[in-house]
Amino acid sequence: MALGDLMASRLSQPPPPAVVAVPEPSVSGAGEDGPESSMPYLPHSVVLCESRHDGFEDGTQIHSVLTEEGLVSKWRLKDRMKTSCVALVLCLNISVDPPDVIKISPCARMECWIDPFSMAPPKALETIGKALHNQYERWQPKARYKLQLDPTVEEVKKLCTTCRKYARTERVLFHYNGHGVPKPTANREIWVFNKSYTQYIPLPISDLDSWLKTPSIYVFDCSAAGLILNAFVERLGLDGGSSSTPSPQKDCIILAACEANETLPQSAEFPADVFTACLTTPIKMALYWFCDRSLLHDSLDHSLIDQIPGRQNDRKTLLGELNWIFTAITDTIAWNVLPQELFQRLFRQDLLLASLFRNFLLAERIMRTANCSPISYPMLPPTHQHHMWDAWDMAAENCLSKLPQLLSDPNAEFQPSSFFTEQLTAFEVWLDDGSELKKPPEQLPIVLQVLLSQSHRFRALVLLGRFVDMGPWAVDRALSVGIFPYVLKLLQTTAMELRQILVFIWTKILALDKSCQVDLVKDGGHTYFIRFLDSLDAYPEQRAMAAFVLSVIVDGHKRGQEACIQAGLMDICLRHLQISYTHIQTQTQMHMHDSTQTTGTEPLLLQWLCLCLGKLWEDFPEAQLLGLQSNAPGIVTPLLTESQPEVRASAVFALGTLLDVGSTSFRDNQGLDEDGDDDEKLKAELNIVKSLFPIASDGSPLVRAEIVSALARFAIGHNKQLKSVPQEYWKTQPNRLTAPPSLSNLTTFMQSGGTAAFPCSSGPVLRIGSDTSSRGISISSPVMNSSPQSDGSSQHSDPGLILKENNTSSNTSNGVIYTARSRSLDIATYSQFITKMISMARDPSPRVASYARRTLSMIGIEPVVLKGTRFGAMIHAGESSAPSSSANLTFTGLARSNSWFDMNGNRSMNFRTPPVSPPQQSYLSGLRRVYSLEFRTHLQSSPDDKQTGLPEPSPGLGGSTPTSRSNSEATSSNLLPESTIYNWSCGHFSRPLLTPSDDNEEVLVRREERERVAMDSIKRCQHSCASKLNNQIASWDTKFETGTKATLLLPFSPVVVAADENEIIRVWNYEDAQVLNSFDNHQDSSEKGISKLCLINELDDNLLLAGSNDGNVRVWKNFTVKNKHKLVTAFSSVPGQQKSTIRNAIVDWQQKSGYLYAAGGDSSTIHVWDLEREQLLSSIPSVTDSGISVLSASQVHGGQFASGFLDGSIRIFDIRSSPDMPICTARPHTQRVERVVGIGFQPGMDSSKIVSASQAGDIQFLDIRKAGEAYLTIDAHRGSLTALAVHRHAPVIVSGSAKQLVKVFSLQGEQLSIIRYYPTFMAQRIGSVTCLSFHPYRVLLAAGAADALVSIYADDGYQVR
Repeated sequence: MALGDLMASRLSQPPPPAVVAVPEPSVSGAGEDGPESSMPYLPHSVVLCESRHDGFEDGTQIHSVLTEEGLVSKWRLKDRMKTSCVALVLCLNISVDPPDVIKISPCARMECWIDPFSMAPPKALETIGKALHNQYERWQPKARYKLQLDPTVEEVKKLCTTCRKYARTERVLFHYNGHGVPKPTANREIWVFNKSYTQYIPLPISDLDSWLKTPSIYVFDCSAAGLILNAFVERLGLDGGSSSTPSPQKDCIILAACEANETLPQSAEFPADVFTACLTTPIKMALYWFCDRSLLHDSLDHSLIDQIPGRQNDRKTLLGELNWIFTAITDTIAWNVLPQELFQRLFRQDLLLASLFRNFLLAERIMRTANCSPISYPMLPPTHQHHMWDAWDMAAENCLSKLPQLLSDPNAEFQPSSFFTEQLTAFEVWLDDGSELKKPPEQLPIVLQVLLSQSHRFRALVLLGRFVDMGPWAVDRALSVGIFPYVLKLLQTTAMELRQILVFIWTKILALDKSCQVDLVKDGGHTYFIRFLDSLDAYPEQRAMAAFVLSVIVDGHKRGQEACIQAGLMDICLRHLQISYTHIQTQTQMHMHDSTQTTGTEPLLLQWLCLCLGKLWEDFPEAQLLGLQSNAPGIVTPLLTESQPEVRASAVFALGTLLDVGSTSFRDNQGLDEDGDDDEKLKAELNIVKSLFPIASDGSPLVRAEIVSALARFAIGHNKQLKSVPQEYWKTQPNRLTAPPSLSNLTTFMQSGGTAAFPCSSGPVLRIGSDTSSRGISISSPVMNSSPQSDGSSQHSDPGLILKENNTSSNTSNGVIYTARSRSLDIATYSQFITKMISMARDPSPRVASYARRTLSMIGIEPVVLKGTRFGAMIHAGESSAPSSSANLTFTGLARSNSWFDMNGNRSMNFRTPPVSPPQQSYLSGLRRVYSLEFRTHLQSSPDDKQTGLPEPSPGLGGSTPTSRSNSEATSSNLLPESTIYNWSCGHFSRPLLTPSDDNEEVLVRREERERVAMDSIKRCQHSCASKLNNQIASWDTKFETGTKATLLLPFSPVVVAADENEIIRVWNYEDAQVLNSFDNHQDSSEKGISKLCLINELDDNLLLAGSNDGNVRVWKNFTVKNKHKLVTAFSSVPGQQKSTIRNAIVDWQQKSGYLYAAGGDSSTIHVWDLEREQLLSSIPSVTDSGISVLSASQVHGGQFASGFLDGSIRIFDIRSSPDMPICTARPHTQRVERVVGIGFQPGMDSSKIVSASQAGDIQFLDIRKAGEAYLTIDAHRGSLTALAVHRHAPVIVSGSAKQLVKVFSLQGEQLSIIRYYPTFMAQRIGSVTCLSFHPYRVLLAAGAADALVSIYADDGYQVR
């Protein structure tokens, strides 16, 4: 199938759906066997397995193969060379044989296809010289030719010096015919004549080399020519020819007719200058030689060869096609036997050199039949027996068979050879089964030649497209063979049928090598892609490729940006953004509840339109201004809520590049002047930033990283205004010198728009210093507990931070800072900016948090890091002692303390920390105490500094230095977080786009096997009667310091996962009793605690979801392999809440719908996240003042979940039918009102039956169809129930107690068994039950206890798999 058809057929079909909707049978069929009733138990959705989830945090997949080095440097010729001068030296001395030559009879006589004895010797010499000149001129018509016939030494010297003077640094070709002089001598000499032609005069090779210099090409057509080649190699110190990139001083290429011990062929079947004939007239020589060996030799006359019609450069004639085929074959032979770099040097760097070496391959083939071996420097491997010569013989024989008919009938129609068609077919066969691991296709150079033919061009391009789609290695191969100038020239064609395939090939080329942007702009190729992008008849994915090509053209290339702006690229992108977005919105409204219908190729086009616009605007103020004038923000902003994270991230990137970072305000580190302020531009930039605030809690780290990157650009352009916000706050404090404000006060100030007055309280420090003025103020206070036990609130106190402020425009008086501003600021927006950035600096994604901290640093706010849960020291984020891992650099609480000032008469202020009680040693492990700095109106140190051991103010924290000011712009530029969406997105086009991945088959086979195992297990569970679970098959001491908080059994391997309050996750094989892995889910010291462990993608590559008490969710891959775990994604599941207010957040995962349900703190709002889109789907208010204590999602019915509350009530939701309201509200626990500990849906397809358990100890069975009234009550544990688990398929539930009991019940309320804990061999009581979890498909129970013990229970009939 042609590539265009293949692409069309692929793009015309919808992509494989992310979620397969399986019709759910009626309740009556729930108990029936067969796939119809069973398949709904097995979810088909697979989430968080896109390429964006592989290596985002560690950066391994951030950068695509776009690079300036590596593969790129190999194919592009470093220097184009040209042979601009040719020196022809003929030493024939016709009619006089050299003394060392004994000729046979008859012997070879032809020189340049002329019989020298057919005319007078002087005329023959002149005629032969002109013929040789004409033969060379056919290959290089623009070169200057110099001819010397039977010259003297002086004439050769003059010839060489003249040629070098004319050629300068270009190549000179020196052709020497020594048929009329003796062989070269062992003393490295060739022979010429004296003026009277009475003597042979030796010419040393050293003299010849000194006259001609390099770069040069030598052709020696004489006997024992190998002696000359060896002499050059020894003189220049050359190696054996392995160097493919010689230095300019050694750029010497030599072609010699024979080895040092050989003489030229004298057979009459050859010309006397057979070597020269092969080099300059290859077609004629090849046919002459083949004529005598062909089966047609009896019917052919050599004279017919000179009558072959046509011209060599006309491929529609017989002679032209023969030359075309010969070029293709010799190129193919060289490509397949030479190293890549040597091939490029000899066959692609210089047109004349390439022709000579192609013809040299023919000389080797012909002359070896006469026991003569042509040699060269660089040395080539033998090629005379290459199988491609058979293809040439066939083409030559085909030509010769047609020749008599063509000559007899001048009007006969020329029939092209089938050679190229057959070679393309051979290439296609290779493509069907080829790969990087197999031998490369030898027909690749022939495909290159076929591009020259209009009749074969489309097929050749299609096959070439299939080849380059195999990966970057294939693109590199194609570029190395010389494809680039051909596809560049094809952009000038207007053929409609070539558009799609050309765009595809160029997409693959630019995905490998960005440097081609220069060539495209130089040749005007960008207009080709702009026209294609603007055409609505192409598929969206193909137009996305055009947008990608254009984005590369403008990426960091000013000329490319200017050219594309002039060609109207921006208006086209904006127009198609509106068209495509409207189309997607229409699809979404038509399929409101079917997310699979909106996933097509339109999002890819939206993504690349945004990226293309972003690269067009990036660091190009003129284009940014045009974008703002064209209402680009208004067009791009709606894409911030698009379903695809890549589109949202790209839209953020585009909006961010509209923010100008190159203004003088940044360079001078000052705010915008009133005179130079562009109000419209400022307003537009503020509106862009405001549009980014609502999505700062997006579920995708990719999007959030782009938001921080965009806001960082704003921070650079508005650096002074942002720094003025904490300064304005400082001014509102009446006792600012005695009570540093806490972060909560600063946040309150910012949220109120900067107008609120604050109560004074002690807390984390504000440091306001000067790095540009020698008379600025620097204030700092380390705040420390007097003892670890002094204040219980320190564990959850406000995050610490340090504020730094440049003070060039401020007035200082008695330590009080006043800011003189001539214009009002949008304090609310700047304040909200800081609030958002502080929040994102605590993002669960290490990369996002790192970006946010760097952004805060640019506006003078530094995090204060505290290690330990209740005591620690302030550590500046920029100091070397701070943890290197971004996950370790977190905002954390600081204890409150009092400070005092020692006011001196010289206006210096010593800001000290009072003595503290000695803390316990355990609290100081790994910590470093940082004492307060002294602050004064000068930067000069006082003697007291050295006596007290206080550190000097570091540059950038305190005063300024000339270096710090001059490098301020560079420093902020280095701090600017790098946008990753563009480079990451480019990797999409480096991967195969036309063929499915080979891994798909393995995935399907594995999934089918797991489905079979799961269905068999489900059937056994459904038919199990009484599962007593009294067989303890394994017991594991997890060695958790704080006990086990959550457990999880994996479905298809004997593995249990457990986590503790400190968020240490450990993985254990309970059959082999082996710990598989152990890692820290959350490396920060504060706000620890795991609330839930869930398994994502049960039937595929499992992912581990860990929900923390602070509302953060982290998803891990490879978690069962030691030290191979990787963070897939992380986000806050309870957006819109202060981190300090979130306590005991809860989550639950529903594989069937791909939804994550979350609630946190005392809030009664439930957040529904779509993990396929990584987007908040909805926030459902529970219409109650009570907080949520437990969530449980149905694993059978997508969109259905239950929630339990602190007041003992429960609510059932079904977002399919009632997105905003519960479908059932009940208060089943009425005897003693305590919080709901556990809730779950009963096994089976019936979604109306619920099990709920409260801390009071009662378990209630409800049917929501009966007004939510309990139809069965079990008093399981009196006032001590701590955990509940309901099996997904088996009719069994279990409850755990703080009294070391686990009870097993049937769905009818019958107590099946009691699992009691007994004293261990250490005679210690095992702690209370903290968590219970069932195996999803087997009757297995994992129970975790407060003493870190995890036990696995099964029936008596349990068998190890």
